[in-house]
Amino acid sequence: MRILLLILTSVAAWSAEPVLSDLTVRDGDLVLTGRYAAPVRDSEKAPGVLVVHEWWGRNAYADRRAAELARLGYAALAVDCYGEPASPDFPTAVRRSAPFYQDPALFVRRLAPFLAALRARPEVDAQRVAAIGFCFGGSAVLQLARSGTDLKAVVAFHPGLKTAAPATAKPLAAILVAHGGADPFVPPADVAGFFTEMTTVKADWQMAVYGGAVHAFTNPEAGNGVTNVPAAVPFAQAVAHDAAAEAASLAVMRAFLAERLR
Repeated sequence: MRILLLILTSVAAWSAEPVLSDLTVRDGDLVLTGRYAAPVRDSEKAPGVLVVHEWWGRNAYADRRAAELARLGYAALAVDCYGEPASPDFPTAVRRSAPFYQDPALFVRRLAPFLAALRARPEVDAQRVAAIGFCFGGSAVLQLARSGTDLKAVVAFHPGLKTAAPATAKPLAAILVAHGGADPFVPPADVAGFFTEMTTVKADWQMAVYGGAVHAFTNPEAGNGVTNVPAAVPFAQAVAHDAAAEAASLAVMRAFLAERLR
């Protein structure tokens, strides 16, 4: 009974509401503000998890995912890659995200100060750090892994899989990709290319595929409120929430992080 009580006390502490605060870093002259969610723990240091937003920018969705991780006992930091407020405007998202896809090293450079800040937090175990990301953010964390960034794990939800800078050596991070099987933005050729890339460098990787799920399937607000979408982009059919795929992929993520950050 005493052991059971200790376990229940620990779970209750970790599931308490996290302590939220803003955390500001710089990339040169660019000021970037993230939302830090500190878990409620007694004395043991927490694993850290970077959370990278969709291509709209850091918004309530990214902040919510960070808070959820904090309730599980992780110290989570939702980052800001743009230094500008999140915007649902389609052309703005294209403009702000394009430089990262054209020069994938920008993903790594922009996230480096956030990783350093997360590792520096006194409650964080700097040796147990991972990164997760959604859409644009999924591409970002995959690029961290490809670059050899020292992470225990990365989890990429519905990311783009093509890159101008593929891995040339085995990544230090274990990789999990959650992919929508009907995602029109990521055709089968891109999936096959990613398989080849990961196999060639002998990466520690896995992919969970959710049949019928399209792009952004983890976000209950996917596609809502988006403005100025070009007529040529079949956005309404390409982006949609899938509750079953969301729940399944988050469960796989939780197990993956628990294993890799233990």
